[in-house]
Amino acid sequence: MTSFRPTKAQLAAAHGTTIPDLVAPGLRVLFCGINPGLYSGATGYHFARPGNRFWPALHAAGFTPRRLDPSEQHELPALGLGITNLVARATARADELTDAELREGGELLTQKIERYRPRCLAVVGITAYRSAFGRPKATIGLQSDSIAETAVWVLPNPSGLNAHWTPATLAQAFASLREKFYSE
Repeated sequence: MTSFRPTKAQLAAAHGTTIPDLVAPGLRVLFCGINPGLYSGATGYHFARPGNRFWPALHAAGFTPRRLDPSEQHELPALGLGITNLVARATARADELTDAELREGGELLTQKIERYRPRCLAVVGITAYRSAFGRPKATIGLQSDSIAETAVWVLPNPSGLNAHWTPATLAQAFASLREKFYSE
């Protein structure tokens, strides 16, 4: 488990920082968060805040052989998985981002997809996806548009703030993606 617990001062100092992408050519699935939270900015790990349900959902859906701690994110590429973000800068809440930042992030993400060509891009956060790609009626699941032959799938935001999705329904949404693009 992640032993580093940032202090309030360290969290405040993380505002606006960035963390490196976990991306490589030939990935089966590239997960794309909205942007790093302050906890992730302070630790340097994606989806690091305790209570974020990304890592439990990844395991429950069958992507990983065990529940990984955010500090073990380096193990993902060997499993054909990667992580990036729509917007690189860390904020306390995703609603601090502007629509212009999300649209610019969508353009940068498209360039990243064209370069690395993962089999599937999985955006975690329907509202951010709609803003970034100008798809106001997009729904959870496989999208009709692809990017450079990469399929696009939208997943619910795994933040603990998204209580509408329970751990079980979140795991089911992740499992649907795995069954379509990972298990073949």
